[in-house]
Amino acid sequence: MNVSLIVTVLNEARSLPTLLDSIAAQTRPPDEVVICDGGSTDSTPDVLRAETRLPLRVIERPGCNIAQGRNAAIEAATGDVIAATDAGVRLDPQWLAKLIEPVGPAGRWSHVAGFFRPDDAHTSFEMAMGATVLPQLHEIDPAKFLPSSRSVAFTKAAWQAVGGYPEWLDYCEDLIFDFKLRDQFGAFAFAPEAVAYFQPRSSLKSFFQQYYRYARGDGRANLWPQRHFIRYATYLIALPAIAWLTAKVNPGFALLYVVGAAIYLQPPYQRLAALPRPPQRTGQLKAIGWIPIIRVTGDLAKMIGYPVGIVRRGEKRGPHYFRVVGKMKLKRLRQA
Repeated sequence: MNVSLIVTVLNEARSLPTLLDSIAAQTRPPDEVVICDGGSTDSTPDVLRAETRLPLRVIERPGCNIAQGRNAAIEAATGDVIAATDAGVRLDPQWLAKLIEPVGPAGRWSHVAGFFRPDDAHTSFEMAMGATVLPQLHEIDPAKFLPSSRSVAFTKAAWQAVGGYPEWLDYCEDLIFDFKLRDQFGAFAFAPEAVAYFQPRSSLKSFFQQYYRYARGDGRANLWPQRHFIRYATYLIALPAIAWLTAKVNPGFALLYVVGAAIYLQPPYQRLAALPRPPQRTGQLKAIGWIPIIRVTGDLAKMIGYPVGIVRRGEKRGPHYFRVVGKMKLKRLRQA
C-alpha cells in the first residue's frame, strides 16, 4: 500500500516547521509528501526547499482555493491511499499508522476519519478557545462523525468516484466532500488514535473571521439551515421576548436567562475542567471568563456570514454540487 500525504499551504512559514517535524517523526512514514502552495509571499517556499528529511514534492498553484489545492495535490500524488492534513497542526507520531490501518490489506474501508485535539495552550484565551470549539472524544458518535481534512484518509479511487473536493466552495469544502464519500460509500471508519493536535485561533478577531467564513460556506452550500434558523430565532426573538416579559410581566422571567446560559455554556465548561490546569489560578479564571465571550462572538460571526453565503449560492457551482444536494433532498424525503 502506497500512501501519499497531501497538504495545502499559503503563507505558513511560521507553522510549517512544526508540521514537517511531526511528519518526519511518524512511526509509519508516508511514501511521499505532496504540498500544494497557493502562492505564498512569505518565506514558505524557502522552508519547503530547506526540507531534506522527507520525500517531498511541491507544486505551485497561485491563487487557488483550498479545495483546488487539495485536488491538485491528490492528482499529482502517486499513492493509492491519500492522507490529508493542514498546516497549523502537529501530528501525533502514530497518526499516519493509525489513520491508514482500516484501509490496509486486511481492512475494508475506503475512507477513515482521524481525530483532533487542542494543542498545548499558551494563554488563557487559547485554553478557552480549545474548550469552546473542539469536542472531546466522548462527545463523538463514530457513526455520524464527519472529519475535518486536517485528519482524514481515503483511497484515491474513492476521491475520483465522488469528483474530488468541490472547487466552487472556498470554506466548508471538506464537509461537502465528506457528505459525498458517506453518501456513496457509507459511514467513515473512525480512528480516534490518529490525532492531529490543532492550535485554535489566538485572538478574538481571527476567530470572528474564521467563523464568519465557515458560516459563509454553510450558506453557499446550504449546510445546517435548521441550526442557523435556531440561532437567529434565539438572538432576534427569544432573548428580546424574555427581556419584554421581565420588564412588563414579571421580573422572575429573568431566570430564563440564567437557565439558558447554563445549558448553552455547559459543554465548553466541562471541557475546560478536563484540560490540564495552568500553574497560576488566574489563568483558569480568565479562561472561564473568556468562554461566554467566545461563544457569543462565534454566534454573531455566523449570523453575519450565513446570509452572505446565501446571496453567493449561484456562483460557480459544478455539476457535482447538484448531484450531492439532490441526493441529500431525496434522502430527507424518504425519511419523512
